[in-house]
Amino acid sequence: MKEPFDVEYKGIDYAIFPEEDDIFAIYKDGIEYIKIQKDSENSWIKLDPETELPRFEADEEVNALGKEIIATLAGQG
Repeated sequence: MKEPFDVEYKGIDYAIFPEEDDIFAIYKDGIEYIKIQKDSENSWIKLDPETELPRFEADEEVNALGKEIIATLAGQG
């Protein structure tokens, strides 16, 4: 399993905890904020907090965090 890491978006620090199948738990201010899943290289999906089913709606923050995740993981490889 991959180790957790931090990313920054718009001056806010987020803790990223990799899970299975390209799913990442995102923590903001020390509490779980959202879970996201990679859909494609440039598209990420927010998961419903109760069911963890994908919510297919455009979300700039989710896609930006996904890009930061990809960049960080590429730098670790």
